[in-house]
Amino acid sequence: MTGSEATPSFRLAYVPGVTPTKWVRIWNERLPDVPLSLVAVPAAEASALLFDGGADAGFVRLPVDRADLSAIPLYTEATVVVIPKDHVVAAVDEVSVEDLADEIVLHPLDDVLSWEQLPGRPAIERPATTADAVELVAAGVGVLAVPQSLARLHHRKDLTYRPLSGAPESRIALSWPQDRTTDLVEDFIGIVRGRTVNSTRGRGTPPAEKPKRKAPETGGARRKPAAGAGAGKGARGGAGGAKGAKGGSRGVKGAAGAKRGKPRKRP
Repeated sequence: MTGSEATPSFRLAYVPGVTPTKWVRIWNERLPDVPLSLVAVPAAEASALLFDGGADAGFVRLPVDRADLSAIPLYTEATVVVIPKDHVVAAVDEVSVEDLADEIVLHPLDDVLSWEQLPGRPAIERPATTADAVELVAAGVGVLAVPQSLARLHHRKDLTYRPLSGAPESRIALSWPQDRTTDLVEDFIGIVRGRTVNSTRGRGTPPAEKPKRKAPETGGARRKPAAGAGAGKGARGGAGGAKGAKGGSRGVKGAAGAKRGKPRKRP
């Protein structure tokens, strides 16, 4: 037996903005003997990491290559615009893409939004990362459109954000290699989908046992009378029989009376 077989483990990748804490906690409760390790990965490198075996499954941003990876879409993030707290946009509750027409909108190289047409005016140079773009926003160079989770991740006291309508949105999915859908991957899929420990999709509850649990042998018990009830009915039946017997006696007397009233034939 190899070491990996003796001590199984599960590696979970996640991209910036995703907080896997809840799912990791449930995993530790259900599979305490299988350690789960987290692997932080940039959004652009997540698919390659999974395909190369660097993680068993991961939270990624769509799209992914469906020819090699399976994916279960989980939720869609709202897009916001990150601005300085003293910016004029901070005075409104929501901003549209058209409202940014006169703004320099930073477009980092690791942007996760699929823009058909970038809003506002382009910067002279694209920042290398979202973190670099946030620093430029704080310096008053421009504004930045990102999924809300990234705005929270890079929160600063001197910055705020507002919902941005008319912008593309980012979707988060659970993904794993199609040819490596292991039992542990199935366990984690069940956790993410909210299945209970006793779910029929779980490995601990074989589907073949389900009909047995759903067909308890109680139907016959309901049709079979209880001993006391049967005795009572029998007693009542006996009383009825006695009445019937009395009725029969009267019938016999009646028949006798009928014979006495019948004229005899003379020879």
